[in-house]
Amino acid sequence: MLLIGLSLLAFDSVNADAESSRPAKLAAQSLLLDVTFAGSRVTAVGERGHILVSDDFGRNWTQVESPVNVLLTAINMYDDKLGFAVGHDAVILRTEDSGDSWQLIHHAPLEERPLLDVWFASAEHGFAIGAYGYFLSTQDGGQTWHSQMISDADFHLNALAADIHPVIYIGAEAGVAYRSADAGENWRELSTPYSGSWFGSLSIPPDSVYLSGLRGSLYRSADGGGLWEEIETGTTATLTGIERSSSGDIFVTGLDGVLLISRDGGQNFTLKQFPDRLGISAAASLPDGNLILVGEFGFRHLDSNELIN
Repeated sequence: MLLIGLSLLAFDSVNADAESSRPAKLAAQSLLLDVTFAGSRVTAVGERGHILVSDDFGRNWTQVESPVNVLLTAINMYDDKLGFAVGHDAVILRTEDSGDSWQLIHHAPLEERPLLDVWFASAEHGFAIGAYGYFLSTQDGGQTWHSQMISDADFHLNALAADIHPVIYIGAEAGVAYRSADAGENWRELSTPYSGSWFGSLSIPPDSVYLSGLRGSLYRSADGGGLWEEIETGTTATLTGIERSSSGDIFVTGLDGVLLISRDGGQNFTLKQFPDRLGISAAASLPDGNLILVGEFGFRHLDSNELIN
């Protein structure tokens, strides 16, 4: 186990010069990078600081005010009220009202390291990760952030995955992944059979973890990252993210219009490719069995029948 100590540097940096996002008539058709469902609302983030919400399961969208105009890369709703979004210029945003309004709680453009994912274990304890080994943690709901090195290398940290506290996984670049068994205090590098970047990660209790990445690469471990099995995907497109529905179905999104669907708990996947070949960044499963996709096209709503055919 690699013991990692917190640095003495505590971030409480919010740049007052950050520019707010502007209303855009075509925001729902702009580049969107992440989407999530919580309570009864779907929320998505993307280019120019765009934040959009839907209260009818993704059929109609409203752009809400955003305090930044940089690319937002990821969103995590801790519950139906409290949520966080991250992006370029090391911005971290917080909402306490289901995404109706957002507060800028971290902004460090001089770092020149974008944040790429965010996840909260509780209302107070959370993590944000990004380029060149950028790892931030908070114990006070995002009021202050502490910089932490989880490795001597400075690999890009791309995707957080956690399902049972305190186990957390991170998919990184150069075939590297990390595992923490103690809520992020210590990290162990995992040996994976692929040397390319991982962009998607999924943790399924008690010990299963999936990683997806470059050239259609998709791997599964049933023992917490010790041994890995390659899953046939039928594509060489970069796989961007992994989503699991409440019923146990797994969806893997990708560039070139790729969507992989598993109805057997991740043992086998069926390839679906959209004719427009536009890149899909992420997916959010809905309680009615439908799916929301985001990407180069903005939004795409798929009902359960479209996912079967």
